[in-house]
Amino acid sequence: MNKSRNIKYTEQIEVDSKSEVPEINKPFLYPLILLFICIIGFVFFWIYSSKTITSPIDSKIVIIKHDGHTVTVPTKISTVGDLLASLGIKINQGDVVAPSLTTQINQNDFRINVYRGRPVEVIDGVNRTFSYSAEVTPRAIATQVGVQVYPEDNVKVLPSTNFLSDGAIGSRIVVDPAIPVNLNIYGTPTVVRTHAKTVDEFAKQEKIKLAKGDSITPFGATPITANMAVFLIHKGTNITNVTQAISMPVQTIQDSSLAYGTSAITQKGSPGSETITYLNQLQNGKVISQTVLQSIVTVQPVTEIISQGTSLSGIKGDMSLAGIAPQDYQYADYIISHESGWCPTKAQGEHYCPAVPDNSGTSNGYGLCQATPGYKMVSAGSDWATNPITQLRWCSGYATSRYGGWYNAYTHWINNGNW
Repeated sequence: MNKSRNIKYTEQIEVDSKSEVPEINKPFLYPLILLFICIIGFVFFWIYSSKTITSPIDSKIVIIKHDGHTVTVPTKISTVGDLLASLGIKINQGDVVAPSLTTQINQNDFRINVYRGRPVEVIDGVNRTFSYSAEVTPRAIATQVGVQVYPEDNVKVLPSTNFLSDGAIGSRIVVDPAIPVNLNIYGTPTVVRTHAKTVDEFAKQEKIKLAKGDSITPFGATPITANMAVFLIHKGTNITNVTQAISMPVQTIQDSSLAYGTSAITQKGSPGSETITYLNQLQNGKVISQTVLQSIVTVQPVTEIISQGTSLSGIKGDMSLAGIAPQDYQYADYIISHESGWCPTKAQGEHYCPAVPDNSGTSNGYGLCQATPGYKMVSAGSDWATNPITQLRWCSGYATSRYGGWYNAYTHWINNGNW
């Protein structure tokens, strides 16, 4: 009897203890947890999308080459300098950025090249300057490190062959400065820099012609020294001198490492000047005729070298495959950039670039140039909905048939905001 009583008591205790366990399986908690996770995810997405590297609408694809790496990023930042700063790419003394830091990022497949400065030594007479430079030409290197270089100076680069004797580990830039001479042309003073050794050599180099009765002092065999005065004297006639500018020469070279439509100055140029001497024939104190005696270049112009980008990387490279002429690239690029942002699967009204067509059957605009409706591009190929080359062929035909070419289509777009 006692044993059975004990068993029943034990069973009662176990049942009672189980009844006191709280119920934790609450189905209504799951929606609340899911909502909380969504809110947190949205907050993180909003913070992330406000950063430099984003993929919202209107962002531009930028290709950056620096320190042996190539980085491709989407960004909404407007200038080269601001983008590099936001990515933590530091620009050091002597580095060169092409295009320049102030260049606007205004197209997709925009290319930025960061050229790191190399150790250089610039020898200017007895002065030696050690620095870093990424410039290409010797004159540009000397200018970048702060050495005054005149157009008449000779500048050349010499590789360092002996570190111990040269004291340099990079290129050596040697500046052979021209000597300044105070030339007085019939009463008009001017400073001319020269490498001539004597006054005769100086006169020949500057193409100074002596008319009847003219003389030059000092004597022709006199050695040229810095800041010496040389006089050109004329008697018996009226002489006038006119100084005029010589336009800066500009040389453009094609650079496949820069994006099409961008450029960078490889060497800064400067205009020159020349003095033209006129022999005036007078009658009653008035000039009745003029003869040019000579024209002396007093400041040599320096050629400005500009690197013009030619790269059509990414989807823009399809323009050449579609038969669009190079002279029309800029016009096609402008129209397509404003119509679809170079998205071949974008339908009118969409604010993103679908990975696959999601509305190609729309009766509104579709594709790179927003053909309306999009399916009429089938005349250029059955793969019109996804192939950018097929779309570009149709766009080019449309530009030609309706406007007579891409330039006229571009002009219409500028004036009307559509085409």
